[in-house]
Amino acid sequence: MRTDRGRLLGSIRSRRLLVAFAVVAVLAPQAVTAAQAAAPKAFVRLNQVGYPTGAAKRAYLMASASQAGARFSVEDAKGRSVYAATVGGNLGRWSAAYPFVYALDFGAVRRPGRYTISVHGTATATSPRFQIATGERLYAGSLTNSLRFFQDERDGPNFIPSALRTAPGHLNDRHAMTYLTPTVDEDGNYTPEALGTRIDASGGWWDAGDYPKFVETHNYTVAMLLLGVRDFPRQMGARSLKSNFTREARFGLDWLLKMWNDRTRTLYYQVGIGDGTENFAGDHDIWRLPQDDDTYGGTDPVFRFIRNRPVFRAGPPGSPVSPNLAGRNAAAFALCYQVFQRTDPAYARRCLLAAEHIFALADTSPTGDLTTIFPFDGYPETEWRSDMELGATQLYLALAHGTPPRGLPHRDAGFYLRTAAHWARAYIDGPDDAADTLNLYDVAGAAHYDLYRAIGSRHIGHLEVTRADLLADLAKQLAGAVAQARSDPFGFGFPWAAFDTTSHGAGLSVLASEYNHLTRGGRRSAAATEANRWLGNILGANAWGTSLIVGDGSTFPNCMQHQVTNLVGSLDGTPPVLAGAAVEGPNDFAASGTVDGMRDCPPNHVDAFAPFNSKAIYQDNVESWSTVEPAIDLTASSPLAFAWQMSRS
Repeated sequence: MRTDRGRLLGSIRSRRLLVAFAVVAVLAPQAVTAAQAAAPKAFVRLNQVGYPTGAAKRAYLMASASQAGARFSVEDAKGRSVYAATVGGNLGRWSAAYPFVYALDFGAVRRPGRYTISVHGTATATSPRFQIATGERLYAGSLTNSLRFFQDERDGPNFIPSALRTAPGHLNDRHAMTYLTPTVDEDGNYTPEALGTRIDASGGWWDAGDYPKFVETHNYTVAMLLLGVRDFPRQMGARSLKSNFTREARFGLDWLLKMWNDRTRTLYYQVGIGDGTENFAGDHDIWRLPQDDDTYGGTDPVFRFIRNRPVFRAGPPGSPVSPNLAGRNAAAFALCYQVFQRTDPAYARRCLLAAEHIFALADTSPTGDLTTIFPFDGYPETEWRSDMELGATQLYLALAHGTPPRGLPHRDAGFYLRTAAHWARAYIDGPDDAADTLNLYDVAGAAHYDLYRAIGSRHIGHLEVTRADLLADLAKQLAGAVAQARSDPFGFGFPWAAFDTTSHGAGLSVLASEYNHLTRGGRRSAAATEANRWLGNILGANAWGTSLIVGDGSTFPNCMQHQVTNLVGSLDGTPPVLAGAAVEGPNDFAASGTVDGMRDCPPNHVDAFAPFNSKAIYQDNVESWSTVEPAIDLTASSPLAFAWQMSRS
């Protein structure tokens, strides 16, 4: 599995808000003092959202000294013990300070209710209160929070008023000037060259805690949300009473359609500049609310690209399109057709035309860097074959049922099925096969799952892959995660010291759920158990005892590097918070640095999570984009993970 250390060194993701950063050394191993030995410390870590009634259930005891033979009990809301057992074997060393981690398995507890876990050994520990209930009940609130996050990230005139959002932002984007992608000199300076064409680039979601907008992260996010709307109508679609993502997914689609001129076949891929130069300020150089930008700095030329944000063009009209963007845009637009063909046929047809046109322009022999954002190091993608597979698969599914609209370059669904199979084979035989799991940088998990089902629905001629090939490759991705989990005392299928741990945890949960569905595994199958545990890892079952998704669980990030939240939110976990936001999560890199206007958080810079760091570092600090900045791509797979858990009820 590809670690993100290499990506990190070239990926101080340019959406970041810091003007400076520094590596903070991991805690050096220290001998346990006599006082510590006399009074060992222990903590119970668990999924703070809770556990489905019929699923396997595991919490963890993390201790500074051996707790072999210790007893634990599960107690109901009245303090009555409903289950008791001896802690399991030591699962492995977490850190010098906490070298002992034990499994606390309590799958026998199935009665719905609220519980705590108490441990009685040479050290005592009590867990946060948690719930046992159906998946539908457990994750309904988490799914609603996810929807709220995207609503709070809305840019442009169609914002949704809330405690965090009181005004629209970046209305000047409605008549934005387009520019060539800049060339950067050896000193890091550049001057964007205007093309003389203005477009309406308003709307869309901010990428993260800053305000630029990227097609790269939008098309991935829109595709993930539309998959949920299509496949889980009771949880994420029209039949959901509280978490209908249909309107929000369309909001993202509307912006993607603005960034693709289908008449001229021109792709624009970015709005705004992250890092400024010595001649002008960029988004990361100032700390403010989005509604301030349209008039920021008056007429001062230093802030000209804050007031009037540039839109970068990917290439001349009709030129080849980077295959990662072509494939994912085609997937998002083809999913648009699948979701809206009955409720809004004209809109759906517009999407389908755009899907076929941009897919046809994919540059399938790319050289140099793929098109991602400017600068490329912000999101340095290398894998693109899975994007082409996903795009072709969704185009097939759009055309396979019913009568396709007229005027399409290809009305033959079989063409896209064969093309999808070709790109699936290219991925399986390619350099990145199973090197990653479902996230922005690799969508094979989603592509293989839908292509497997597509082949089953209609087999048209010879295909370059079979269902068995696709299932085997999904199993290969899972096997890598399982191997990683065996080396981690908390059983996480992705290295805690790598980057984007939160999004990988949700993506792994989705991947395991997909595999479980295709293999007809039950609620307690190995894949179902991993799906539940990996989701639990990012919801509190980790060394730090924190959920990495805001509002989900009893402990979650309060000090995110997110301008609106920092300036308007509570900073102490009470409303208003940026509910549903998935943050970066732990890794081996701790950033620091301030911007004028940033509200200090936490108070007195007390790092409550430092004692639990090992090779992996987590800090809830507004200066730390590397651990607590949220983003749309980081959050995109968590609604799907929740929907899968809910659908098993």
